[in-house]
Amino acid sequence: MSSTDQNPDRLYSAREPIFPRRVSGKFRSLKWWLLAICLGIYYLLPWMRWDRGPNLPDQAVLIDLANRRFFFFTIEIWPHEFYFVAGLLIMAGLGLFLFTSALGRVWCGYFCPQTVWTDLFILVERWVEGDRNKRVKLWNARWDTRKWRLRLTKWALWLAIAVATGGAWVFYFADAPTLLWNLVTFQAHAVAYSTILVLTLTTLILGGFMREQVCVYMCPWPRIQAAMMDEDTLTIGYREWRGEPRGKHRKAEGAAQLGDCIDCNACVNVCPMGIDIRDGQQLACITCGLCIDACDDVMDKVGKPRGLIDYMALSDEARERAGTPAKAVWRHVFRVRTIFYTLLWSAVGVGLMVALFIRPDIGMTVAPVRNPIFVTMSDGSIRNTYDVRVRNMHGEARDFQLSVTPAEAFTISVEGAEDATFTVPADETLLKRVYIVAPAGSAPASASTSEVRIWLEGLAAEERTYDDTVFNGRGMK
Repeated sequence: MSSTDQNPDRLYSAREPIFPRRVSGKFRSLKWWLLAICLGIYYLLPWMRWDRGPNLPDQAVLIDLANRRFFFFTIEIWPHEFYFVAGLLIMAGLGLFLFTSALGRVWCGYFCPQTVWTDLFILVERWVEGDRNKRVKLWNARWDTRKWRLRLTKWALWLAIAVATGGAWVFYFADAPTLLWNLVTFQAHAVAYSTILVLTLTTLILGGFMREQVCVYMCPWPRIQAAMMDEDTLTIGYREWRGEPRGKHRKAEGAAQLGDCIDCNACVNVCPMGIDIRDGQQLACITCGLCIDACDDVMDKVGKPRGLIDYMALSDEARERAGTPAKAVWRHVFRVRTIFYTLLWSAVGVGLMVALFIRPDIGMTVAPVRNPIFVTMSDGSIRNTYDVRVRNMHGEARDFQLSVTPAEAFTISVEGAEDATFTVPADETLLKRVYIVAPAGSAPASASTSEVRIWLEGLAAEERTYDDTVFNGRGMK
């Protein structure tokens, strides 16, 4: 057995807990505002009402799995329109590429759910246990009554947030007030309770206990971001040429040769990832900007210019070191790569908008019934059977009529109806059995197959659509 097998602890080290210190500044304020907006939208959106008429749900945003619909304010997406969802996912991916290439990991630092809920959990932890020094002291203290009281209080608040998170998610899939009543009266389906339980546990574990480990070990984006960034990408960096050699600014011999960095570790103490940005670009950095706020505060106190840690590009660092001014921010943002991503993102968005506005409010699909392929009637005519599915995407019931071309060669009828007319309820799909007959001795009756076109026409409005299919004759024998 090797020495490595005998000492497995040499391969892995225990996690060092991170206790970020409270900091104030423009980036911390921006994060608080974005946190409030994101959480506000997430928790409150299912409760917004939107009047769509008497036959449709009045929840503004609803993923109706039972009826296979997605409602978003005035927009209703049907199952056959999944390309809208695919397009939105493509836009999200291109948007992530765009913002990463221009501004680094701004998604990770400001909008990612893991970051948002971790920030919220750290805020609760600070309220209950105090700022960094008190939390470090409590972590190292023995388990006495006070420590149990503080920990149980913190965990209880975390659990309440996690339950609210899981509960808010299920409200997007059913009428929120009705589902809430069913949940509290224990009348909801088991799927609702199990979904809340799973999301509660994942939110509590990932946001409360794992925190930065999710970003470092579970999330794939830190390993992909390198392909999206280049030397002109704005990201958080340390102006080493200005800060080194670092040291305490005391009135001592050689102090004049020190850089602006006083080695106070303020940037490290506020970092939610526990890294030292002065060590250079790192996979764990989420570019949240808190180290900038902390460093700027220290620079103000020691009378040095701000910006020792700042949003900057690697190409600017080389320019500043050589004594030349950095590029303007707009030149970093608007360059070939970002313009290309913007054009792609815009093209997909415009395509989706055009498709949304030109989509028809009625639709039809035709499926020939293959068993039997055709039926010979008593008068010698040939009959084919079809399953016709008609979509009425209007908010009220509509009357429709079917016809077939070429009309001189065929007749069409609908099962259960005196003629080829029928009514489709509001915002529903109706399946009808349809028969097309070719007279005895006609060309379609004798041929193997003939092309036919089935038309669907709305009687109350000038709406018309069609679907092409085939008619099977005696030649199929």
